Amino acid sequence: MDGIDVVMVIAIILFARLGIRLLGGYRKMKKNNKKDPDKEES
Repeated sequence: MDGIDVVMVIAIILFARLGIRLLGGYRKMKKNNKKDPDKEES
């Protein structure tokens, strides 16, 4: 593996972890919004 390959693998892993965290936060936020329908979004 060249140096650029190692950097690309690390970048892909970090972006995948970030995407998983964002998706989990989005799902949690949607669930909270469904639970409290009387709350207004501002």
